[in-house]
Amino acid sequence: MDAIDYAKSYKPAGSPVEEVIDPILKGSGVRLLIKRDDLIHEHISGNKWRKLKYNISEAVQQNHHTILTFGGAYSNHISATAYACKKVGLESIGIIRGEDDSTNPTLNFARENGMQLEFVSREDYRRKNEDDFLNEFEQRFGRFFLVAEGGANGLGVRGCAEILSEVEEQFDIVCCSAGTGTTLAGLAITLKENQKLIGFPALKGGGFLEGEVERLIQESNLRHGTLNFELETDYHFGGYAKLKPELLEFINGFTERTGIPLDPIYTGKMMFGIYDLILKGHFATGTTILSIHTGGLQGWHGMKHRGLV
Repeated sequence: MDAIDYAKSYKPAGSPVEEVIDPILKGSGVRLLIKRDDLIHEHISGNKWRKLKYNISEAVQQNHHTILTFGGAYSNHISATAYACKKVGLESIGIIRGEDDSTNPTLNFARENGMQLEFVSREDYRRKNEDDFLNEFEQRFGRFFLVAEGGANGLGVRGCAEILSEVEEQFDIVCCSAGTGTTLAGLAITLKENQKLIGFPALKGGGFLEGEVERLIQESNLRHGTLNFELETDYHFGGYAKLKPELLEFINGFTERTGIPLDPIYTGKMMFGIYDLILKGHFATGTTILSIHTGGLQGWHGMKHRGLV
């Protein structure tokens, strides 16, 4: 599979928009839809497929043979990049924050798909955007195409900007979880005038994402007018590596009632927040909400590995 095949491999029918039918929401006066990007691909799921799409195409067009990227030990991005690179015939290098662990399922999956893993201290990892640090890797590994941590660059935004063009249903509000802000950026620039975007940061102190969204949009060189989005920062549940009983109970109940799986790091928090706001009367009667399922279900492997579930 080359870059062109990768770009054509996604069929819109594979990412349907479904209505969330849940007795809990009955009588709320709000209609909740969900775009199932988790169904795009088993291993390159959700926004990872979209953020890698144009990065991989650009790497191939520039005649690169290797992609280098960054991530944590349980990173969805690392897992997806390893698999995608193998499928298009590219080498991949993952710079991982922290120490190696031979029992880590995410790292083992990346290795099985040919990714070379290099481990750096948390202190060094903070230098991931410094030219001197990147030059050290180029001296070691040779020429590579750099994909930012989480696919957070202008090319990633371009992929995410295609999400809403696939939606035929009418909606008033778009809701999306947020890690790097890349998906939010792609959604924000494709809203219609009467639509609004709400982002749910998955980490503490997520207010910084407002500036990141602006920066990523500029990097994408995609035109936009006034951005109509806001951040709901009260639904992080302690941050990335936390799984509170209240959130786990909600996710299990939601999946049991609707048949839709959620991940504990991103979409679970977003959906909890949406339900909480609906039940508090935050949205006007007659509002239709489109939620974006950004995938990330492999994150459960990390939670299990750490004994959190």
